[in-house]
Amino acid sequence: MTSPATTWAQLAPELSVDELIVLGDAIVAIPRVRGTIRGAPGSGLATIAQLETALNAGRRRGAAKLREALPQIRVGSASPPETLLRLALVRTGLPEPVLDYDVLTPDGRAIGYTELAYPGHGILIEYEGDHHRVDRAQWNRDIEKHAACVALGWDVLRLTSEHVYPRTDAAVRRIRDALARAGWRP
Repeated sequence: MTSPATTWAQLAPELSVDELIVLGDAIVAIPRVRGTIRGAPGSGLATIAQLETALNAGRRRGAAKLREALPQIRVGSASPPETLLRLALVRTGLPEPVLDYDVLTPDGRAIGYTELAYPGHGILIEYEGDHHRVDRAQWNRDIEKHAACVALGWDVLRLTSEHVYPRTDAAVRRIRDALARAGWRP
Protein backbone atom coordinates (compact mmCIF):
# COMPACT_ATOMS: atom_id res chain seq x y z
CA MET A 1 0.00 0.00 0.00
CA THR A 2 1.17 3.50 -0.74
CA SER A 3 -0.17 6.84 0.39
CA PRO A 4 -2.30 8.87 -2.02
CA ALA A 5 0.58 11.34 -2.48
CA THR A 6 3.06 8.57 -3.28
CA THR A 7 0.58 6.95 -5.67
CA TRP A 8 0.21 10.29 -7.48
CA ALA A 9 3.99 10.51 -7.89
CA GLN A 10 4.30 6.88 -8.98
CA LEU A 11 1.71 7.36 -11.73
CA ALA A 12 3.74 10.06 -13.47
CA PRO A 13 5.17 7.74 -16.15
CA GLU A 14 1.64 6.61 -17.09
CA LEU A 15 -0.28 9.92 -16.98
CA SER A 16 -0.15 13.20 -18.86
CA VAL A 17 0.55 16.45 -17.04
CA ASP A 18 -3.16 17.36 -17.17
CA GLU A 19 -4.11 13.94 -15.80
CA LEU A 20 -1.62 14.46 -12.95
CA ILE A 21 -3.24 17.83 -12.22
CA VAL A 22 -6.73 16.30 -12.23
CA LEU A 23 -5.57 13.51 -9.92
CA GLY A 24 -3.69 15.96 -7.70
CA ASP A 25 -6.78 18.18 -7.39
CA ALA A 26 -8.84 15.14 -6.39
CA ILE A 27 -6.29 14.08 -3.79
CA VAL A 28 -6.05 17.51 -2.12
CA ALA A 29 -9.81 18.24 -2.32
CA ILE A 30 -11.39 19.07 1.02
CA PRO A 31 -14.76 17.35 1.06
CA ARG A 32 -17.89 19.12 2.19
CA VAL A 33 -19.65 17.57 5.18
CA ARG A 34 -23.42 17.55 5.56
CA GLY A 35 -24.15 19.57 2.46
CA THR A 36 -22.71 23.06 2.58
CA ILE A 37 -20.40 22.76 5.61
CA ARG A 38 -16.76 23.04 4.56
CA GLY A 39 -14.48 20.26 5.76
CA ALA A 40 -11.46 20.98 7.94
CA PRO A 41 -8.27 22.20 6.23
CA GLY A 42 -6.08 19.26 5.36
CA SER A 43 -8.99 16.78 5.49
CA GLY A 44 -8.38 15.66 1.92
CA LEU A 45 -6.50 12.51 1.08
CA ALA A 46 -3.25 14.52 1.11
CA THR A 47 -2.03 18.11 1.06
CA ILE A 48 -0.11 19.89 -1.66
CA ALA A 49 2.91 19.79 0.66
CA GLN A 50 2.60 16.00 0.85
CA LEU A 51 2.47 15.80 -2.96
CA GLU A 52 5.65 17.86 -3.07
CA THR A 53 7.30 15.58 -0.53
CA ALA A 54 6.34 12.54 -2.64
CA LEU A 55 7.79 14.20 -5.73
CA ASN A 56 11.08 14.87 -3.94
CA ALA A 57 11.39 11.42 -2.29
CA GLY A 58 14.31 10.18 -4.35
CA ARG A 59 14.59 9.65 -8.08
CA ARG A 60 11.23 9.60 -9.81
CA ARG A 61 10.37 8.48 -13.29
CA GLY A 62 8.26 11.26 -14.75
CA ALA A 63 9.66 13.85 -12.33
CA ALA A 64 9.56 16.58 -14.99
CA LYS A 65 5.82 16.03 -15.48
CA LEU A 66 5.27 16.07 -11.71
CA ARG A 67 7.22 19.35 -11.42
CA GLU A 68 5.08 20.84 -14.18
CA ALA A 69 1.81 19.60 -12.64
CA LEU A 70 2.42 20.44 -8.97
CA PRO A 71 2.15 24.26 -9.17
CA GLN A 72 -1.12 23.91 -11.11
CA ILE A 73 -2.84 21.76 -8.45
CA ARG A 74 -5.48 23.57 -6.40
CA VAL A 75 -7.59 22.76 -3.37
CA GLY A 76 -11.27 23.19 -4.17
CA SER A 77 -11.95 21.23 -7.33
CA ALA A 78 -14.50 18.48 -6.78
CA SER A 79 -14.37 16.77 -10.17
CA PRO A 80 -12.22 16.28 -13.27
CA PRO A 81 -14.46 18.54 -15.41
CA GLU A 82 -14.01 21.38 -12.91
CA THR A 83 -10.24 21.00 -13.05
CA LEU A 84 -10.19 20.81 -16.84
CA LEU A 85 -12.39 23.89 -17.07
CA ARG A 86 -10.16 25.84 -14.65
CA LEU A 87 -7.07 24.90 -16.65
CA ALA A 88 -8.73 25.91 -19.93
CA LEU A 89 -9.77 29.29 -18.50
CA VAL A 90 -6.28 30.12 -17.28
CA ARG A 91 -4.58 28.82 -20.42
CA THR A 92 -6.75 31.02 -22.63
CA GLY A 93 -5.82 34.14 -20.67
CA LEU A 94 -8.84 34.44 -18.42
CA PRO A 95 -8.36 35.10 -14.71
CA GLU A 96 -8.14 32.08 -12.44
CA PRO A 97 -11.52 31.49 -10.82
CA VAL A 98 -12.10 30.96 -7.12
CA LEU A 99 -12.90 27.30 -6.46
CA ASP A 100 -15.54 25.89 -4.10
CA TYR A 101 -16.95 29.36 -3.40
CA ASP A 102 -19.46 29.91 -0.57
CA VAL A 103 -22.39 32.10 -1.66
CA LEU A 104 -23.80 34.13 1.20
CA THR A 105 -26.63 36.58 1.68
CA PRO A 106 -25.67 40.13 2.73
CA ASP A 107 -26.34 39.14 6.35
CA GLY A 108 -23.99 36.14 6.08
CA ARG A 109 -26.54 33.33 5.70
CA ALA A 110 -25.35 30.51 3.42
CA ILE A 111 -27.22 30.05 0.16
CA GLY A 112 -24.91 27.31 -1.03
CA TYR A 113 -21.62 26.98 -2.80
CA THR A 114 -20.54 26.92 -6.39
CA GLU A 115 -17.75 25.08 -8.18
CA LEU A 116 -16.07 28.13 -9.74
CA ALA A 117 -16.65 31.83 -9.23
CA TYR A 118 -15.49 35.28 -10.14
CA PRO A 119 -16.79 37.12 -7.07
CA GLY A 120 -15.36 40.48 -8.16
CA HIS A 121 -17.40 40.22 -11.35
CA GLY A 122 -20.55 38.71 -9.87
CA ILE A 123 -20.24 35.43 -11.80
CA LEU A 124 -20.94 31.95 -10.47
CA ILE A 125 -20.17 28.88 -12.59
CA GLU A 126 -22.02 25.66 -11.89
CA TYR A 127 -20.81 22.43 -13.44
CA GLU A 128 -23.79 20.12 -13.31
CA GLY A 129 -23.10 16.44 -13.64
CA ASP A 130 -25.93 14.14 -14.56
CA HIS A 131 -26.91 13.59 -10.91
CA HIS A 132 -28.14 17.21 -10.86
CA ARG A 133 -30.69 16.23 -13.48
CA VAL A 134 -31.77 12.81 -12.28
CA ASP A 135 -31.89 13.36 -8.50
CA ARG A 136 -35.19 15.14 -7.83
CA ALA A 137 -34.08 16.57 -4.47
CA GLN A 138 -30.81 17.85 -5.98
CA TRP A 139 -32.66 19.37 -8.94
CA ASN A 140 -35.06 21.22 -6.62
CA ARG A 141 -32.20 22.47 -4.40
CA ASP A 142 -30.36 23.70 -7.48
CA ILE A 143 -33.39 25.64 -8.75
CA GLU A 144 -33.85 27.33 -5.37
CA LYS A 145 -30.13 28.10 -5.03
CA HIS A 146 -29.86 29.56 -8.52
CA ALA A 147 -32.95 31.70 -8.01
CA ALA A 148 -31.55 33.03 -4.72
CA CYS A 149 -28.21 33.81 -6.37
CA VAL A 150 -29.83 35.63 -9.28
CA ALA A 151 -31.99 37.60 -6.82
CA LEU A 152 -28.77 38.81 -5.18
CA GLY A 153 -27.41 39.97 -8.54
CA TRP A 154 -25.17 37.03 -9.46
CA ASP A 155 -24.83 35.91 -13.07
CA VAL A 156 -25.16 32.11 -12.80
CA LEU A 157 -23.62 30.13 -15.68
CA ARG A 158 -24.75 26.52 -15.73
CA LEU A 159 -22.56 24.07 -17.64
CA THR A 160 -22.79 20.38 -18.40
CA SER A 161 -20.47 17.83 -19.93
CA GLU A 162 -21.58 19.05 -23.38
CA HIS A 163 -19.76 22.33 -22.63
CA VAL A 164 -16.55 20.64 -21.43
CA TYR A 165 -16.13 17.44 -23.45
CA PRO A 166 -14.47 16.73 -25.77
CA ARG A 167 -13.31 20.37 -25.79
CA THR A 168 -13.84 23.28 -23.40
CA ASP A 169 -14.20 25.93 -26.12
CA ALA A 170 -17.96 26.45 -25.61
CA ALA A 171 -17.59 26.85 -21.86
CA VAL A 172 -14.62 29.21 -22.16
CA ARG A 173 -16.51 31.34 -24.69
CA ARG A 174 -19.57 31.62 -22.40
CA ILE A 175 -17.41 32.54 -19.41
CA ARG A 176 -15.32 35.04 -21.41
CA ASP A 177 -18.53 36.70 -22.62
CA ALA A 178 -19.93 36.90 -19.07
CA LEU A 179 -16.67 38.41 -17.79
CA ALA A 180 -16.72 40.99 -20.60
CA ARG A 181 -20.34 41.91 -19.78
CA ALA A 182 -19.23 42.37 -16.17
CA GLY A 183 -16.45 44.78 -17.24
CA TRP A 184 -13.41 42.49 -17.30
CA ARG A 185 -10.79 43.38 -19.87
CA PRO A 186 -7.72 41.31 -20.77
